[in-house]
Amino acid sequence: MKEKKLKIKDLVTIGVFAVIYFIVMFGVGMIGMVPVLFLIYPSILGVVTGTIVMLFMAKVQKPWSLFILGILSPLLMFAMGHTYVIAVHALGVMVIAEMIRRAGEYHSFKHNMMAFAIFNTWICGSLMQMLWAKEKYIELSMMMGKEYVDALEKLITYPHMALVYVGAVIGGIIGAYIGRALLEKHFNKAGII
Repeated sequence: MKEKKLKIKDLVTIGVFAVIYFIVMFGVGMIGMVPVLFLIYPSILGVVTGTIVMLFMAKVQKPWSLFILGILSPLLMFAMGHTYVIAVHALGVMVIAEMIRRAGEYHSFKHNMMAFAIFNTWICGSLMQMLWAKEKYIELSMMMGKEYVDALEKLITYPHMALVYVGAVIGGIIGAYIGRALLEKHFNKAGII
């Protein structure tokens, strides 16, 4: 397959989808106000954003487009005061997701689905901050109160995080299937794709 380069209109599309994704991600993230729900946040995020990202992948079938879309939210969070963990974690995740998508030549549903499932694990990096940059993360979380931080400290353990990653992948797969169903049913009829 001859690789196509990203053009200005692709970068604009990436920007638009990144804004939509960030707004939805922020909205879903509100469940984290209850500490125990923070553990299912990545799963729910995958289910909810699957349609957005699958539509994006249908519209922009070019190298590095998913990587760029996926790295913008964690970089913004890093710029807003999160630790280096979120950016470094997301960088690794997005490279893997991009390689999976590339293996399917950008138009294979199976590869796009798996790419999104991996893509969706980037948000686990926000929780991994508690394990890999604990002092800074506690400092960031203190605005929620000491009880909240204490609850997070008890909840965010390596065994729990293993389950969170599995949940993120499963949520991503479910979200990809929901996205595919909506793409086939509505977006094709509307001539969006």
